Amino acid sequence: MPKVTYVEFDGTQREVELPAGWSLMQGATLNGVDGIEGECGGSCGCATCHCYVDEPWMDKLSPMSETEDDMLDCTESPREENSRLSCQIQVTPEMDGIVIRLPEVQS
Repeated sequence: MPKVTYVEFDGTQREVELPAGWSLMQGATLNGVDGIEGECGGSCGCATCHCYVDEPWMDKLSPMSETEDDMLDCTESPREENSRLSCQIQVTPEMDGIVIRLPEVQS
């Protein structure tokens, strides 16, 4: 299973193995990672699963949808070039080792 490293705002790192097909949001919430709320349950309707993807991994992700792009304008923490909604990123075997940084606040 691919390993994902979540880096909480305070620097705490959590490495979690996730099955392919899960979203990064599911992986965080089901493994007790602080910093991902996911209030809408993964329907791309709340922006409380905002994350920053380490730059080397950006090209390995599926393209951002227009809905996700619009929702990222509603994040509590600043939107950056590498901002994504973790509910919209499905884990693939090629993502083994990806690093996801979490913002200071979600809502």
